[in-house]
Amino acid sequence: MEYLTTGKLAKASGVKLETVRFYERQGLLPKPARTSAGYRCFSPVAVQRIQFIKRAQVLGFTLTEIKELLALSSAAGVSCGTVRESANAKIKDIEDRIRSLQSMRRALGRLARTCSGEGPISKCPILESLAHPKEEP
Repeated sequence: MEYLTTGKLAKASGVKLETVRFYERQGLLPKPARTSAGYRCFSPVAVQRIQFIKRAQVLGFTLTEIKELLALSSAAGVSCGTVRESANAKIKDIEDRIRSLQSMRRALGRLARTCSGEGPISKCPILESLAHPKEEP
């Protein structure tokens, strides 16, 4: 079996060298064997693991959640229903964040409409509202 150095693993996975080191420090990658010279020797399976991590991040999973998913993938007696529960929890989290962002957008829109864009900065109604709020946005 051919092993990969950290640099080769990074290149094969499409990530930076420091990302591989970070994932290793975070426990997302198993500790690799080392050569007699001290170089890390990763299994080719590590490429798939990093790609799994990157795809999960794109879907909004945090590194902590990804670590849990990786643990589930190798746990005995766990059904895919457990993974589905994690996915549904992430969907709820995303929906909550969307609602929060929409609320922020509405509040910022109300503030932006109070400003004509004319006059000195000392009289800017947006800055005034942020410095001395009369009501919650």
